[in-house]
Amino acid sequence: MARPLTVVPAHAVAAISDALTEALAGSTTLCVVPDAPPPPNHDWPSALRLDEPVCADAAVLVATSGSTGMPRAVMLSAAALLASAHATLRRLNGPGAWLLTLPPSSVGGLQVLVRSLMAGLHPVCLNPAAGFHADAFARAARDLPMGVPHYTSLVPTQLRRIVDAGGAALDALAGFDAVLIGGGPLESNLRVAATAAGARIVSTYGMTETSGGCVYDGIPLAGTYVEASPTGLRIGGDVVALGYHAAPKDTRESFVDGWFLTRDAGQVAESGLVSVTGRTDDVIISGGVNVAAGAVEEVLRERPDIADVAVLGRPDAEWGQAVIALVVPVDGVRVELAEIRAHVTARLGAAAAPREVIALPALPRLHSGKLDRLGAQLLGAARAAPDGPR
Repeated sequence: MARPLTVVPAHAVAAISDALTEALAGSTTLCVVPDAPPPPNHDWPSALRLDEPVCADAAVLVATSGSTGMPRAVMLSAAALLASAHATLRRLNGPGAWLLTLPPSSVGGLQVLVRSLMAGLHPVCLNPAAGFHADAFARAARDLPMGVPHYTSLVPTQLRRIVDAGGAALDALAGFDAVLIGGGPLESNLRVAATAAGARIVSTYGMTETSGGCVYDGIPLAGTYVEASPTGLRIGGDVVALGYHAAPKDTRESFVDGWFLTRDAGQVAESGLVSVTGRTDDVIISGGVNVAAGAVEEVLRERPDIADVAVLGRPDAEWGQAVIALVVPVDGVRVELAEIRAHVTARLGAAAAPREVIALPALPRLHSGKLDRLGAQLLGAARAAPDGPR
């Protein structure tokens, strides 16, 4: 028999914690509705199909980012959520106090609440409606209780803002026993800068379908298994979701024999070390050459004049697809196409060099903090050079 469904908006953290306690105990199914705008022509309940019966084993429904299409509601059991939280705390320094910086509508934010419940402590919360600011992060960190380990979970963009701000924010970051970074690739230079300031950075890999991060610094958490295949990495173990709510076809395609089939390309070494090289669907074919958009993004993030970047392919009569870079320049800096092309060519070859660079004040992002790839494609199309790629 299906449980009653409890729907709570993402800004109501106290109500979410109460409902989460009930959901983990088996008395309700919780869905945290993002505060972000819903997909076009939908409200969140219709987009997530909340009017349809929910699987009786689902403790929570968590909206995927929808970075490449309509978001789906992932069904996570209490067992999967708790297995993930237990494995995380065993990998870290045990239960502690958490600073919540991510929306609880995302699996990263929700897991902060699960781990806080396990510790018997209320998390310290940033105001999600105010956006993320380094000075607010520093102030909130001072409110964490003493005598227990301190933890937080950030996306790379938040970490970049703290590192760029320096001062009190960076000092606060160094005071955490562990800082989990997920939701996107962590640029090596950014990690080096944060580590040099004393921050204990842990790079995480995972997704909503695996109850959040399940690989820490390349090593799977206890109870998680990762295998490489020609079609992408696949993840098994006790953290894997039940499937997608009200989407049996998508569930059958993505969840097979206890494994979740990701769209991420990568390798698993004999030692068990997992390396993720990008998405299997982020390949741009330009002039007959396969270009990995993620690899170009990684190279561009190394540049000191670029604060954020997204690389995409755009249809082109001559090249089939043209490599386009959407960049957020560091304040006051003008990014030059010729310099960008030379930098990428030296590292990845001429085929990977962007044929157009579009400067933006910010990249479009989803409620989870991940890049809105559809929004980025629309921006790239809207700002296309009138005479073709430059």
